[in-house]
Amino acid sequence: MFNLDKFINKYVTKRDQSMFLVDVEANKVQLSRKIADKSVLVIGGAGSIGSSFIKAILPFKPASLVVVDTNENGLAELTRDLRSTKGLYVPEDYIPYPMNFASPVFEKMFRSRGGFDIVANFSAHKHVRSEKDIYSVEALLQNNVLQAKKLLDLLAEIPPEEYFCVSTDKAANPVNIMGASKRIMEDVIFAYSEKFPVKTARFANVAFSNGSLPAGFIARLQKLQPISAPSDVKRYFVSPEESGQICMLSCMLGNNREIFFPRLEEAQMMTFDKIATSFLEEHGYEVLECSSDEEAIDKAVELKSGSNKYPVHYSGSNTSGEKGYEEFYTESESVDLLRLKSLGVVTGKDIPDKAKVKALFDKLTAVLEKDSTTKEDVVAIMTEYLPNFEHIETGKSLDSKM
Repeated sequence: MFNLDKFINKYVTKRDQSMFLVDVEANKVQLSRKIADKSVLVIGGAGSIGSSFIKAILPFKPASLVVVDTNENGLAELTRDLRSTKGLYVPEDYIPYPMNFASPVFEKMFRSRGGFDIVANFSAHKHVRSEKDIYSVEALLQNNVLQAKKLLDLLAEIPPEEYFCVSTDKAANPVNIMGASKRIMEDVIFAYSEKFPVKTARFANVAFSNGSLPAGFIARLQKLQPISAPSDVKRYFVSPEESGQICMLSCMLGNNREIFFPRLEEAQMMTFDKIATSFLEEHGYEVLECSSDEEAIDKAVELKSGSNKYPVHYSGSNTSGEKGYEEFYTESESVDLLRLKSLGVVTGKDIPDKAKVKALFDKLTAVLEKDSTTKEDVVAIMTEYLPNFEHIETGKSLDSKM
């Protein structure tokens, strides 16, 4: 029987156990002191990273856990997963709420509970494909930036002991709107660091996370559909378990305005086509390389007749916003590589210029209110704020591919 966790360990991360386990074990006392008997709010908790964060903190026995997500089905599966895991502690006060964190009902719930000791926000548009036109760009910016500020204003009423918001490796020298939005998000949360402690983490792709290309391999196989993957895009990967541990360690051990990142070596990078080939071979198939999506679709008909040759189309990347390499920090940032074994820390981040952040929000809000606004208008405003933002625009979106 195929075991996804074992496959990830063997072929993707190539680690028998979590690389962050050594730091979790070494800091158990401090983690317990930070989490035990505390009230915890996890926003976007039904997603891959949010749910992994929940599983990472539950062994330290928080007093209560409230999970908010717009994905009602995802919350139902999260609850079933938690309740079905042998030995996993789930507090009596556990409530999953299918709601938007920017909604009035969320504000009512937050105030009625008197706030929370720990707040972790995983709600985000995380895909580069979420910037195909002005409408998708506006939705991305609303979730990643504008509504994030609304949440921070609410938290300022009843400040938490710890606030964590997930970032991305793509925030370092961004080339796409998603990465730039996360870089701006870092400034937004740091602007509130005088009101309560704020931390974040930039990290690699989470192997087989919800909506990711590798997760699509599973869906394609179930439907006997062809697989498409880039052959020239190398990425760092962590397992779902590791993603939750990164966020927990950052949230609980980080100092105010610090950014954590995994200490991965370039040799640990993987290409998506290699993952796809290993995935299909593990299922007993021989990979049949095709020259186009159309040829692969035609060949896939033979799978339903019992063929063991699985059609794939591996090609170079030519879509907007794709970065040729990954990095976790810039040359201008100070980095501490001695504090933890498996994680580096970007330190010494100043409180951002609040007037500059406010001016950015005013410009974005004003331009998004206009019906005539274009994607290029938004990119221009973001580039003015982030001079190192070099948007890669090819006119092609990932949605044009399989």
